[in-house]
Amino acid sequence: GVAWQIVSSHLKLVETHNFRELSKVLGRPIDHIQIALDVIRHLDPQPGMRYSGPGARQVEPDVYISKDGEDYLIQLNDEDLPQLRLNGQYRRMLDRENEPSKEVRNYVKERYASALQLIKNIEQRKQTILRVCHSIVRRQTGFLEHGIEHLKPMMIKEVAEEIGVHPSTVSRAVANKYAHTPQGVFELRYFFSEAVQGPSGSGTPLLLLKRRVKKMIEEEDSRRPLTDEQITARLQSEGIEVTRRTVAKYREDMKIPSTHQRRLRD
Repeated sequence: GVAWQIVSSHLKLVETHNFRELSKVLGRPIDHIQIALDVIRHLDPQPGMRYSGPGARQVEPDVYISKDGEDYLIQLNDEDLPQLRLNGQYRRMLDRENEPSKEVRNYVKERYASALQLIKNIEQRKQTILRVCHSIVRRQTGFLEHGIEHLKPMMIKEVAEEIGVHPSTVSRAVANKYAHTPQGVFELRYFFSEAVQGPSGSGTPLLLLKRRVKKMIEEEDSRRPLTDEQITARLQSEGIEVTRRTVAKYREDMKIPSTHQRRLRD
C-alpha cells in the first residue's frame, strides 16, 4: 500500500514535509498521502519490545577501583549524593540565651543534634566502605589482576577485625553496593565467601567451587550424566575436601537437576 511505499523508500520526503513531491512520485492524490501518513504516525516503531522481558537494570557503581602503576586507587562515587550542611541560623539561634522561648530552643537543639548525628553517620558509612575496599584490594589482588579464578576466600568477620568494627557494620556498609573494578562491575558482597579445604591446605572459595561443579556438569556426556558421587570424587582428586552431600546442596542451590532428571531431559 501507499504507507508501505512511503516507509520503505520515501522517508526523506516525509522528514522535509515535501508532501506534494511525495504525491507526484507515488502518483497518488494528496489526500491519499495524508491518510497514509496518519496510519504511519500510529504505528509502533519498536513492535518487538512488547514481547521482550524487562530490561537489565543499569548498575551505577558506588566505588571505583582502578590500577595506577603498581598501586590501586579507590574512589567513592558520591557525585549524585547531596552535600548535607547545617543551617547556621539555627546554630546562632541556640547561641542566643534570651531568645527564642525555652520550648523552641529545646526543639531546635534536639533537631540540630539529630542532624549532626545524621551527617556523622553518613560520613562514617563512607569511611567504612573505603576501608572495606582497601581490605578487598589487599586480599584480592589476584582477582583484580587475573580474574575470577583467582578469587580468594574472604569472610566479613575477618575484614571487620582488620578495620576494627563489628561484622554487622561491614555487612550493612556493603549491602547493595557495587564496585567498578578492572574485571568489571561486581557487588561488594561478591567478594565475601567462606572456604573449603583446597589443594596444599589452601582454601577454595565456595563461589569458585560452585562454578567448578557447574562447569563439570556443562561439559558432561549428556548420555551419561555425572552423579554427585562422581563429581565429589573428581573434586577430591583435585585436592578439594568436599562431601557428596555438599556437592548435592551446591547443585540444588544452582537449580541444576539431578542425574536422573538430566538423563530424562536428553
